[in-house]
Amino acid sequence: MSEAAEPQKLFNLQKIYIRNMSFESPNAPEVFTQQTQPQLEIDLNVESRTLEENVYHVVLRVTTTTKVDDKTAFLCEVEQAGVFTIAGFDEGETNYLIGVQAPSALFPFAREAISSLVTKGGFPPLLVEPVNFDAMYAEHMQQQQAQAQEATKQ
Repeated sequence: MSEAAEPQKLFNLQKIYIRNMSFESPNAPEVFTQQTQPQLEIDLNVESRTLEENVYHVVLRVTTTTKVDDKTAFLCEVEQAGVFTIAGFDEGETNYLIGVQAPSALFPFAREAISSLVTKGGFPPLLVEPVNFDAMYAEHMQQQQAQAQEATKQ
């Protein structure tokens, strides 16, 4: 009795670590005396590369900038990284896992690191809202498709 040689699907987080983190409060301590409501800006970026066959390095960069009036209260950046084993999937599925599932696994760790850094910087904890990585991935794929169509028109 022989079974079909269908590859076993594997999505495994081998290692998670902080690749880089920084916190700056260029206008402290004066910013602590301000009574104005702060404005928060969040920027997310996902980068990935292949380390070896079926092994991928994914970095989720979360940058938060908070301003009071026109002055920066603080800037916090965390690069949460992970090494993932992804095997047995076709190219489209692998790209989806790298673009959606891997950052989704990394995000809670980045969120906690940001909250901790901001608190240690003398500010109230910053709880970054959950992120819809599916929507971000879909938007990225639409942009790539539009760029490819534009390139064929030229």
